[in-house]
Amino acid sequence: MQRSLLHKKGDIMAGKVKTICEEKISPIIEEMGYEVVDIEYSKKSDGMNLIFYIDNENGVNIEDCEKVSKVIDPILDEINPTDDQTYILSVSSPGIDRPLKTDRDFKRNIGNEISITTFSKIDGNKKFEGKLISFDEKQVTIEQKEKQISIQRNQIAHIVPIIKF
Repeated sequence: MQRSLLHKKGDIMAGKVKTICEEKISPIIEEMGYEVVDIEYSKKSDGMNLIFYIDNENGVNIEDCEKVSKVIDPILDEINPTDDQTYILSVSSPGIDRPLKTDRDFKRNIGNEISITTFSKIDGNKKFEGKLISFDEKQVTIEQKEKQISIQRNQIAHIVPIIKF
């Protein structure tokens, strides 16, 4: 019982920190020319970590991450989203094989091969691969061997681009 209450309290705090950062920090990062793909506030082996995953159309390198970190660090100190709890700030690229989460991710991948894993089987399968041809707020449609398959977004557990070298 005590453990689940602590876990729930941690989830609430993580949600609060993420919301504050989305409202106060994301616009600053976007003004710098980057897209905020995700914000994570979670416990890692080295303590609490606040991670901003950024991207832009030209990709992100270590210098971009350092630049964003230097700009947002003093602002985070000022707004204090963690209520004086210590944390490690990281700014990172989500990588080329990151899950598709935002509409920008989907738009960028129209015409590309993607892999979808669903929570439960659909027509006997949980894994689907094909060319992303369309999406909206309710479903994702891929093309597989001249056949279109539409999958409801609430059924999708994981969706990533297929990287071919």
